[in-house]
Amino acid sequence: MLIGDRTVGADARPYVIAEMSGNHNQSLDRALRIVEAAAASGADAIKLQTYTPDTMTLDISAPGFLIDDEKSLWAGRQLYDLYREAHTPWAWHRPIMERAAALGLHCFSTPFDDTAVDFLETLGVPAYKIASFECTDLPLIRKVAATGKPMIISTGMATLAEIDETVRTARAAGCRDLVLLKCTSTYPSTPLNTNLRSIPVLRDAFGCEVGLSDHTMGCGAAVAAVAFGAVVIEKHFTESRAEGGVDSAFSLEPAEFAQLRVESERAWQALGVPSFGMSVAETASMRYRRSLYIVEDLKAGDVLTAANLRAIRPGYGLPPRELDALLGCSVCQDVRRGTPASWSLVHPASAVLAT
Repeated sequence: MLIGDRTVGADARPYVIAEMSGNHNQSLDRALRIVEAAAASGADAIKLQTYTPDTMTLDISAPGFLIDDEKSLWAGRQLYDLYREAHTPWAWHRPIMERAAALGLHCFSTPFDDTAVDFLETLGVPAYKIASFECTDLPLIRKVAATGKPMIISTGMATLAEIDETVRTARAAGCRDLVLLKCTSTYPSTPLNTNLRSIPVLRDAFGCEVGLSDHTMGCGAAVAAVAFGAVVIEKHFTESRAEGGVDSAFSLEPAEFAQLRVESERAWQALGVPSFGMSVAETASMRYRRSLYIVEDLKAGDVLTAANLRAIRPGYGLPPRELDALLGCSVCQDVRRGTPASWSLVHPASAVLAT
């Protein structure tokens, strides 16, 4: 499949997305610097989130509208207030996308309602991302799928039955290019609850490309995901965690993201194909395999023993499997120490007797 001008799939390097989210801290200048840093760090795309606090929730403090999980980064926050702080003003989308395009980055977004989809269509986004929390919002899935653009859907919290319903809905509404992302909807996540072995299950169950939306620290989980078939990696991104922001605690900084870019591509290159025996690249190394060598000066008629015939490097002699066949044979000529063993060095008759 293609996103813009880039192939996304097993035959291309991992498509790496830098998620800006609310790390702009309500500064357009900072948002543009994040775009520039993402491009310099090797991202393929910068991703936004398109909503307003009013399209996300209600401005009330009733139970359910306050984050009461003591372990949450946002414990005690009112949902409406949090989304007001984190949202990306819609007027910023165009300048952010223009800066991304100038730097060779794709820029697309996660819409959270129909009005966001309609708005993003006016900007000509090349793809859409669906967040885990909206994975089961089938009307939104239908709306996005109807655009015909590639869809990347995170599957955090979703059962296989729910994912199946979402995939069927998307395809029925017009989606042809689909990527499902394994995701753990905790912030941050830990490697222990990432469950990368789910990735090939998603691929095989739904016949689509797969990837990882990763909220763990560092890039280890994301790089490992490539070995399980991930072709898309999404990580939150910021200039500096020390500068704060609603998502900064689990976001990569530029140097870390650059490492992700390099190491994920190395992991993809290393996948290769099932292969045994000497590869073309190993041809030169064959000369350093162990082989049989004469390790003492010998006179014609001397008998080969474990003391004067050994398996050593380099590899120009007979293979070590011939050692037992040669022991007890007599040499037919003077032989200098360091001569590779060969059948031409021994009397044929002695070779027969030795066996």
